[in-house]
Amino acid sequence: MRSVETVLFLVVLATVVATFAKRLRVPAPSLLVVAGVVVGLLPGVPTVQVTPDVVSLVVLPPLLFAAGEELPWRDLREVWRPVSALAIGLVLASAFAVAAVATAVTPLTLGMAFVLGTVLASTDPVAVTALGRRLSLPPRVQALVQAESLFNDATSLLLFRVAVSATAAAGVLSRGRAAGEFALLAGGGVLAGALVAGGVWLIRRRTEDPVLETVTALVTPYAAYVLAEGVHASGVTAVVVASIILGTQASRLTTAHIRLQTGAVYQTVIFLLESVVFGLIGLQLPALLRELADTDYQWPLQALAIGATLMLVRVLWVFPLSAILQRRRGTHRPSWQVPAVVSWAGTRGVVPLAAALSIPFTTADGTPLPHRDLVLLLAAAVIVITLVVQGFTLAPLVRRAGIALTPADIRHEETLARLRLARAGLAYLEQIAEAEAAPNVLVEQLRRSWQARLQRFETHHDDGSQSESLSSTYRQLRRDLLAVENDELNRLFESGTITDPTRRRIQRALDLEEAGLADDESL
Repeated sequence: MRSVETVLFLVVLATVVATFAKRLRVPAPSLLVVAGVVVGLLPGVPTVQVTPDVVSLVVLPPLLFAAGEELPWRDLREVWRPVSALAIGLVLASAFAVAAVATAVTPLTLGMAFVLGTVLASTDPVAVTALGRRLSLPPRVQALVQAESLFNDATSLLLFRVAVSATAAAGVLSRGRAAGEFALLAGGGVLAGALVAGGVWLIRRRTEDPVLETVTALVTPYAAYVLAEGVHASGVTAVVVASIILGTQASRLTTAHIRLQTGAVYQTVIFLLESVVFGLIGLQLPALLRELADTDYQWPLQALAIGATLMLVRVLWVFPLSAILQRRRGTHRPSWQVPAVVSWAGTRGVVPLAAALSIPFTTADGTPLPHRDLVLLLAAAVIVITLVVQGFTLAPLVRRAGIALTPADIRHEETLARLRLARAGLAYLEQIAEAEAAPNVLVEQLRRSWQARLQRFETHHDDGSQSESLSSTYRQLRRDLLAVENDELNRLFESGTITDPTRRRIQRALDLEEAGLADDESL
């Protein structure tokens, strides 16, 4: 199957899977991985070869950038201590635990077992973000699991390079050289990301063309990744740093019109890339099985043992860490809900797959690297296991723990915020009227509009049955008026009274107003 046909097939498959995932209320990435495995096992399906460049350079940067933009700096500052313990300590513990288990249950040498451990040591930011996007977790918990998955890459990549150097290159890194590599990976990645973010900030501050803004936004993660990798630093860290910096400046960089257009394009790109990458993860497992016809058929049990080890080590690390932090905050009886959710949000995905695919084929003297194919097979199998087992059970665990924000809580918070915004607008209008800084007729017109907005949000806040009925009737009347305006706009265009550019501009304004009605209804 040619690469273009594969991508098109995966996009179509993802669209169908996403539709069924919404109906079944299951995470689309997990369902897509299952669908990929099923399709890959069908007879006659050609073997799909995935190169590390495709995953690392084409797919990974924009997905990481989108995940980093969703992480508020305010929330990140609150969780940096537990994130550091997870991103460094838990990665080390997971790598050594997997290496020990793999040495005991597989024919891998100690060196290759440690390579496998470093590949699977860190959680995956793309998978964690995609699975967590549909869960209404409290901000601190969401920031914790997302920040951990974003920042544990430098540790796992350092361990991976040490393991590959010791196994494939038949060399041993000294402690000083290992520290130097870590500083280059993490520090170089931070500097490269900050440099790209600064350059993009200067460009976007001076750009008012929506097309150029969109192109700049799409190119930014690739620029950060390539710059960092070019100086042998961590490309993933560079992309994450650039995304967090630019994410904090998003409201100051562009206009509302450009943000709407850029956001729509980026959401489409993210959906397409996630569709391709999770489908490829599912297709990769049957492809590896076909290549390894003489593989020891105990590999499923070996993969289950390694996957269970990762989950167990995470539980044994997270619960004591949570208990210590809760004790420091003065909690006498540590709760189990938050550590249970955090410990179970440890899926693997795109980053481990890219690392596994980048394992060299030969050693320094040119001989084939022993058991490379088995490491690749076990890594892919464990990735699928975590995406399926933890992906399908994370939402029920969140519901059982009772820590998720309810729809009523979300509506109440948004309504209160909109009330404050409307009152702030009215207060400003009063200042304008007192200072006579604008014609009274304009101030009065805006006052009536903002008072109507305030009354509408107060209606939501009251939450009475009569108020709901009035609010629903109000929205329906506005929709009817917009429908009349749409019909008149089409009539004016068809009669030749207005040109197509004018029709498109007015149509966009009407569409934005109707979208605002949909947002109001979701309150």
